[in-house]
Amino acid sequence: MTLQSSLCGSGVSTFICTPRPRIARPRPVTQIRAQVEPSEKSVEIMRKFSEQYARRSDTFFCVDKSVTSVVIKGLADHKDSLGAPLCPCRHYDDKAAEAQQGFWNCPCVPMRERKECHCMLFLTPENDFAGQDQSISLDEIKESTANL
Repeated sequence: MTLQSSLCGSGVSTFICTPRPRIARPRPVTQIRAQVEPSEKSVEIMRKFSEQYARRSDTFFCVDKSVTSVVIKGLADHKDSLGAPLCPCRHYDDKAAEAQQGFWNCPCVPMRERKECHCMLFLTPENDFAGQDQSISLDEIKESTANL
């Protein structure tokens, strides 16, 4: 080993060392997608709430129960993460602030005032997508959202 090779890279004598050319290597792109399911307890709470509210407001679930299931799970997810059932069908710049304000917490103000549910969870009888049901089981929710 020569003096030159022992000092290269040590910072002691940089004029002796010829710098190694840097090779630009593409950085590996890593995508992490965490899909956390809402707790079963929250799903059950939102399921029961949805059934009660549908009966009380004389509205019905969508004829396609997977729509109902996805919305209920979205509400349950927001209940777990935000502490409130914030409408899962809207975009928010600040979900926590929106949940605290309450305007879009289910049932949202448009639903309470005009029976307008953007999510299609609560549909009036004259809506073309309204089914006949005001109930949905936990098993139906699990089955229709299992492959999502």
